Amino acid sequence: MKPVVRGSQEEKHRSSRAGWLRAAVLGSDDAIVSTASLMIGVAASSASKGAILVAGVAGLVAGSMSMAVGEFVSVSSQRDSERADIELEKKELAGQPQEELEELAMIYVDRGVERGLAMKVAEQLSARDRLGAHVRDELGIEVTALARPLQAAWISAASFATFAMIPIAALLSASAALRIPAIAAASLVSLACLGALGGHLGGAPLGRAALRVTLGGALAMAVTAAIGRLLGVSVG
Repeated sequence: MKPVVRGSQEEKHRSSRAGWLRAAVLGSDDAIVSTASLMIGVAASSASKGAILVAGVAGLVAGSMSMAVGEFVSVSSQRDSERADIELEKKELAGQPQEELEELAMIYVDRGVERGLAMKVAEQLSARDRLGAHVRDELGIEVTALARPLQAAWISAASFATFAMIPIAALLSASAALRIPAIAAASLVSLACLGALGGHLGGAPLGRAALRVTLGGALAMAVTAAIGRLLGVSVG
């Protein structure tokens, strides 16, 4: 029985950290892909090291702010929707408690519970926490785990700013002839590691997660490098 308990605890733990994990992984992956792609595109146009550095720093600042605002707005909308659903459920419970009790019981019936037992379960759960039972089983919302806009915003901004430093550090440590390969190599290795880490934390296959992120990043860098080279030749 112990392995089963540990497995259920691990699944619960992963579910409880889904919000901040999503924000952190999204921020870090996007930081590397967007900043590295921007810098490689500028470098491919035969720009100076200073210009590439300015592009990278600008991408870091703009990306961090954009991620923070985007996550805050998105998660705030999600939280507003959750709160609205909860308030509606409160009104329905106050106005028609018996109908809501039967509706809750039918949810358990649809899941395979015998009708009489389903009603007993609904009654016992409602006696303990009526709103919590309806919100959880009818709406799929955990009252104690609502979306957190500020948490998502600062985690996204911090992770973006931190990981955007990887291609910038690669530029500063590389010679003029190896700027693009150094930025690309450091970024792709970091993306593979982040993909594997995200897969591990989320319970997904490590190799598949790493490959998916790495191929996407490589494609983005290749496209921006081609555009930078094309613009550098045509403008120059």
